[in-house]
Amino acid sequence: MARLQGKVAIVTGAASGFGEGMAKRFAEEGAKVVVADLNAKGAEKVAAEIGAAAIAVTTDVSQRAEVEEMVYAAKSTFGRVDIMVNNAGYTHRNGDMLAVDEQTFDLIAAINMKAIYFSTLSVVPIMERQGGGVIITTASTAGLRPRPGLAWYNASKGWAITATKSMAVELAPKKIRVNCLCPVAGETGMLAQFMGEDTPEKRAQFRASIPLGRLSTPLDIANAALWLASDEAEFITGVALEVDGGRCI
Repeated sequence: MARLQGKVAIVTGAASGFGEGMAKRFAEEGAKVVVADLNAKGAEKVAAEIGAAAIAVTTDVSQRAEVEEMVYAAKSTFGRVDIMVNNAGYTHRNGDMLAVDEQTFDLIAAINMKAIYFSTLSVVPIMERQGGGVIITTASTAGLRPRPGLAWYNASKGWAITATKSMAVELAPKKIRVNCLCPVAGETGMLAQFMGEDTPEKRAQFRASIPLGRLSTPLDIANAALWLASDEAEFITGVALEVDGGRCI
């Protein structure tokens, strides 16, 4: 099936991890994809692997002007924006909440929270003119069932979940659906930060907290995002979908 045929998607943080998985999975299902990331080489590599259906855009999502340029690139290249995926994220290392410096806190707030505000300002007018659209944010199980040692990251993801629900209510009359994904810890570049250290013992400790017995993968998250982005989920909005192997039970 080509469940996203004719759709245009922007995916932030798409040079690796969950974002890369979503960008590639969306393209497999017929979407044109804007691969956005601060890592220019990584974004270009992912876009090249997708082929003509993708472009790479170097974007710092903490900067409003760059988010606006990202959305302009999508619209000018592909003519529309149907799906906005706020996937870029940042965290502090697992540890004492009092040891997190202000600069790190500010980055967490800017990337995990304020970037959602920036992208919404840019894409909602476009989606409204088109008659609808989909916004998906990568939140986290950390926003639903916080782990110790990640206090400020947990709080930012709780904010993202509440923002999702608030946006869903307000944007429903415009036929814009808003949902978020709540992955459990997965095989991404931030895993070592989440665990504090990447050792077999730490991985075993994290796996033990997941009833299905493994960490999440980019494909797990991509498949969930694909469904939320597709017309199959046309009656789904305001949902924080747990993709967590049972972690939040």
